Amino acid sequence: MTVAVDFRNVDIVFGADQAGSLKMIDAGASRAEILEKTGNVLGCAGASLTVNEGEISVLMGLSGSGKSTLLRAVNRLNVVSRGQVLVKDGDKTVDVVTCDEATLRRLRQKQVAMVFQQFGLLPWRTVEENVGLGLELAGVPEAERKERVQRQLKLVNLDQWSKKYAHELSGGMQQRVGLARAFATEAPILLMDEPFSALDPLIRTKLQDELLQLQAELKKTIIFVSHDLEEALKIGSHITIMEGGRIVQTGAPEDIVLRPANDYVRDFIANVNPLSVLTAWNVMRDRRDLEHGKDGWVWLDRRKTTRFKIDDHGLVAAAERDGKPAVWVSCADVEGQSEEAAQVFWANPGTSLKTVMLAMHRSQTAPVALFDDQSRFVGAIGIRDVLSAVLRR
Repeated sequence: MTVAVDFRNVDIVFGADQAGSLKMIDAGASRAEILEKTGNVLGCAGASLTVNEGEISVLMGLSGSGKSTLLRAVNRLNVVSRGQVLVKDGDKTVDVVTCDEATLRRLRQKQVAMVFQQFGLLPWRTVEENVGLGLELAGVPEAERKERVQRQLKLVNLDQWSKKYAHELSGGMQQRVGLARAFATEAPILLMDEPFSALDPLIRTKLQDELLQLQAELKKTIIFVSHDLEEALKIGSHITIMEGGRIVQTGAPEDIVLRPANDYVRDFIANVNPLSVLTAWNVMRDRRDLEHGKDGWVWLDRRKTTRFKIDDHGLVAAAERDGKPAVWVSCADVEGQSEEAAQVFWANPGTSLKTVMLAMHRSQTAPVALFDDQSRFVGAIGIRDVLSAVLRR
């Protein structure tokens, strides 16, 4: 994978006595201790994080945890006291912390765009004029500017509202104008600072879905700040949780849910529904860990109700359930199936845990088999595996 943004041991301190505060950071001092002794505010301490091209990396934490502070270091809206913030710029990498003003200006215009929580629309300008503002400031010719603006408005389904003003739009529509304005710069890196938090839940959910659809098409590198874990689990390729200016855990959404690093993260995810993030791959038992019988037969469950005969290529040559020949049916088709005792449902590793549970319910708690893209048998999920994941045991 190609790295788009690389934070390396980033410290950010707000205040005058930078050297004294940095010494206290090295000694492991807390934010409260630094504030008491120096009067400075610790924004981030020792933050290291790699964001790859094309992923949505979500920064999370309670208010004051440092997530927005770290985000704004990417375009130097916050000045880094110590460390590096390396940003991909074409075929080279630029350290935003030390680059000159001309380079920084070019990065802000062409490489890094930003969407704020507050929409920041100019009330005296129309929708299309707001979207084209960054291009206008960058000196893009009018004909090219109009073409790019119209293309982005169509992308966010606002092309019919181009002549309207901000007060004529709903909150969700205004935020889509903000998205279009960022997209219009065609910058490959997009910074989003709690962009949906000011919206009501229904509009927020809709915009999350739209963002995922746009990302599938545009494949931007997105660093997204949120305090809502459900939102992070939904949209994030990776999640980074911060506390007191420090990163406490980084990982894929399922890693955060299944393997919290400490009590802070554990409390953070305590009320998350694991069905919203876990897949069959996260809870399955590998084929090699299943009990093997004679003549190539493998038991899918501990109760020994279901077994497969596997050939030398990993394909299923025969299947039995409760001692009778069985047919296997995709979990995706569970709603259309009758409750037959001789059925064995199967899934792919990416099938949601919720879908697996529906199949188990339909088959009266029989195990679910997992197959890879070449139809090879890779593992199984039993009722105990599901309960362990849901109960986090």
